[in-house]
Amino acid sequence: MPIDIENDDPKTALKKLKARENVLRELESVSGLGSWEIDLVNNRSIWSKRSYEIYGIPEGTPVNMNTFFDRLSEENRILAHEKLQEAIQSGEVVSLTVETKKEDGTPITVLVRGEVIYDDAGKPSKIIGTTQDITGIIQIQKEAKELAELLEHSSNEIYIVDIDTLDYLYVNQGACDSLGYTKEELLQMNIRSVNPYLKPDEIEQLKNILLSSNHVLNRSVHQRKDGSYYHVQSYIHTLKYKDKDSFVIFDIDITPTIELELQHKKQAKILEHIHDSVIATDIYGNIKTWNEGSYKLFGYTEDEIKGANIQALYSPENEFSLDELLSILNEEQKLNAEIFMLKKDGSTIICDISLSLLRDHVNHIDGYIGYIQDITEKKETQKLLEEQTKKLRYQAHHDMLTDLPNRTLFKERLERSIIEATRHRNNFALFFIDLDQFKKINDSLGHHVGDEVLIEAAKRLKNSLREEDTLSRLGGDEFTVILKDIKVPKNAATVAQKILNRMKEPIHIGTHILHISASIGIALYPDDATNMDDLIKYADAAMYKAKDEGRNNFQFYSEEMTKEALSKVMLENSLRTAIKEEEFVVYYQPQYDASTETITGMEALVRWIHPHMGIIPPFEFIPLAEENGLIIDIDRIVMKKAMQQFSRWYEQGLNPGILALNLSMRQLSDNHFITYLLQTMKDYNFQSSWLELEVTEGQMMSNPEQSIRKLKRLSEMGIEIAIDDFGTGYSSLSYLKKLPLNKLKIDQSFVRDIPDDEEDVAITKAIIALGKSLNLRLIAEGVETKEQKDFLLENNCHFIQGYYYSKPVPAEEILTLLTPQT
Repeated sequence: MPIDIENDDPKTALKKLKARENVLRELESVSGLGSWEIDLVNNRSIWSKRSYEIYGIPEGTPVNMNTFFDRLSEENRILAHEKLQEAIQSGEVVSLTVETKKEDGTPITVLVRGEVIYDDAGKPSKIIGTTQDITGIIQIQKEAKELAELLEHSSNEIYIVDIDTLDYLYVNQGACDSLGYTKEELLQMNIRSVNPYLKPDEIEQLKNILLSSNHVLNRSVHQRKDGSYYHVQSYIHTLKYKDKDSFVIFDIDITPTIELELQHKKQAKILEHIHDSVIATDIYGNIKTWNEGSYKLFGYTEDEIKGANIQALYSPENEFSLDELLSILNEEQKLNAEIFMLKKDGSTIICDISLSLLRDHVNHIDGYIGYIQDITEKKETQKLLEEQTKKLRYQAHHDMLTDLPNRTLFKERLERSIIEATRHRNNFALFFIDLDQFKKINDSLGHHVGDEVLIEAAKRLKNSLREEDTLSRLGGDEFTVILKDIKVPKNAATVAQKILNRMKEPIHIGTHILHISASIGIALYPDDATNMDDLIKYADAAMYKAKDEGRNNFQFYSEEMTKEALSKVMLENSLRTAIKEEEFVVYYQPQYDASTETITGMEALVRWIHPHMGIIPPFEFIPLAEENGLIIDIDRIVMKKAMQQFSRWYEQGLNPGILALNLSMRQLSDNHFITYLLQTMKDYNFQSSWLELEVTEGQMMSNPEQSIRKLKRLSEMGIEIAIDDFGTGYSSLSYLKKLPLNKLKIDQSFVRDIPDDEEDVAITKAIIALGKSLNLRLIAEGVETKEQKDFLLENNCHFIQGYYYSKPVPAEEILTLLTPQT
C-alpha cells in the first residue's frame, strides 16, 4: 500500500518518510543494491551506505558523477556516456553492466540502473538509480557456462539418468553424435534403449554398487539408431539433478581399445581416434601406424603414407636435420619441440611435437611415437597479439593527436634524465609551455581547428629542438621540453626565444590565418631542484609568471615565484573548503534616495569569514574565484542567504527595498542559472519585483549578444537590470540601447574627486545626461562626503550608495536602519 504523504500533517508525513527510508535501507541490506542520486545541475551526488561499500569508499566521502566515470576504462566510459544520453533523451529506466574498480584498485563488475528526473521546465535535473556488485554472479555464470560448454561439447558421451525409472534426464551433444539420435529422441528413451545387452540383474547389481559406493566403472555395448554397435567404458556416479535421485554416466567409445587389446602391445600406445595426429615409426623412421588425426592434419590416407619415411613430412626450414633431432631424442628419452612440417599439398605448417621412444620386450629402442598438434594458427594469432601489444604500448605512451610522448612517457624520460644527469654531472632544463589564448580559437572556430593548431604547434616545437631533446604534450595546449646538456642558463634562454619566434609565425588553416604565441616557464637541474616533482612544479610556476608578465615570453623559476604560486594554490584549496562549509556571510550596503533620505534598496556584498585568518576581503579571493569558476558557487550562496534575509524582513513588516545582487558573466553564461534563480526565489518566497541584478560593464561587453539574450529573459520575469561600474568598460551605445536596462551605476572612480576634479565632474555629468536620455535611473556609488552628495543632487542624480550613509554591514546592523525610530 503506497504511503500517502501529501495529505498528512508535517509530523505524520515525516514519520512516514523515515519509515520508508528505514524500509529502503533494509531492502538495500537484503538485496545488496546501493542507491544513489546525481544532481545534474551541480554534479553533486548522494550515495547510500551500500553504494559506498560497493566501491570501497569511506562513507560520507564527497562524490559526484566523475567518481563513477573515472573508474571506467575508455571503452566502458564511452558506453556509460551513451547510456546517460539515452536516459536523458528517453526518460526511461536504463541498465548498464560495466567493469570498474574499487578504491583499492580491485576490479569489479557492476549492474547500474538509472532514471532521469526532469524539473518543471522539462529539463533533466537529476538521475536516481541503483548499483549492484555482480562480480560474483558474473564469475559464477562464466564458470557455469564454461562447465556447461565443456560438458555439452565433450567428445565423450554424458548422460544423467533417473535412478528409479532409468529415463534419460540429460544427454550431451557427444551422446547424440555417437548414437545418431537427436536430443529430443534420447530424452524420450532410457538406458535399456541403447544398451541392448544390459540385463535386468546387471542393472540391479550396478544400482546396489552405486548405493553403497556412489560410483562404479562398467563396460557395455551401445546400439546406434542405424542398428550398429560399439563398445563404451562407463564411469557412473550418483548425484541430485533437478531434485531427483539420479546418476551421471560418462561413456567413452573404447571400440578401438577393444580391438587394440587383441593386437601387439606397441599398437596399444596409439590412440587412434583422437583429433590430433599420432604417428609411430620404426627405428629408421619408416611410418608404421597412422591415425585419423594424422590424415586430417597432413592429408595422406593410411594406405598412401604407411611404410614411407617420416622425412617426407619434415620441412628443410627446420634448424636441425631429422637425424639430429632423433639423435637428441635417443639421448634425452623424450623431446618436445616446435618444428616445421609439410602437408600433402606441399604447404608448411608449424607443429608442436611430443616425441617418445618405443622399446621392445628386452627394452631396446625399436621405434618412435609422436603426438603432433598444428599450432600454425596459434602462432599467427600470437604474432598478431604481439604486434597489437606493441601498438597499444606505443599508444599508451604517446599523444594520439600530435604523436608526441604523453604525460606518462614524459615522466619516465624526465626521471631517466635526472638519473643520467646525476651520474654524468650534467645540467638540463625543463620547459613548461602553454599556448596563449588557445581557448578562444577552440571556442570561436571549433575543436577541429584547435586540433590543427595543436598539430602545427607540435611541429614547430619539434623543429626548434635537437634530436636528443624530449618534447611531450601533457594535454590540452600544454607542452613540456627536456632540454639536455645545458652548459649555462643562457643556452636555455636561446632555445626559448627560438620557440617564441617560431610560434609567432601565422598559421594557415583552411581559410583562416591564425596567430598564436606561447608562455614558457623554465626550471634548471640541479640549480632549481633535483627531483622530478619539484622540477615540474617550478617550471609550471615559471610559466604562470610568464602569463602574468603579458604572455609571449619566457621566465626562469625563482623562489618568490613558487611562494606566490603555492599561496595561490593554498588559497584556492581554502576557497573550495569555504564553499563546502559555507564560510561566507552577506553584508549589506544600503542605497538611499538622497532627496528624501530614505532607503530604497541594498547591495548584497560577500565576506569570507575564515576560521583561522578571520575576514578575508573580496579583492583577495573574488578574482581567483572568477578565474577557476568557483564564483558561480559563491554567487549562489550569496543569492540564497540574501533572498532568505530579505524575505524575512518583508515578513516582519519592514521595507528593505530592492536587493541588488552582483551577477558574474560566468554565472550568467551558466545554462542552469535561471533555473537555479527561480528555484531559490520559490524556496524563500522571494518576489521578482524585489530583485535587481548588477552586471559590470566590462564583463557584459565581452559577449554583448549573449548578454542581451540572457538579460532580456531576466527582464521579462520582472527583474530589474543595472550596469555596475558604468563608465569603465567602453560600452558600445548601439548595444547599450538594446539592453533591457533599468539603472546605471556611476563608478566610484568618477565620484571620488568631485566636485573638485573638472574632468570627473564632466564625465559624471555626461553619464547622468546619457542615463536620462535613455530613461534610466542613476545611482552613484562610493559617495563619502556631503559635497559629493550635494553635487549629485544638483545634477539630478538622487540615488546614492556609499560610506556617507553607511559602509557594508551585517544583517543585524541593517535592522536598526530599517526599524522606525520612535
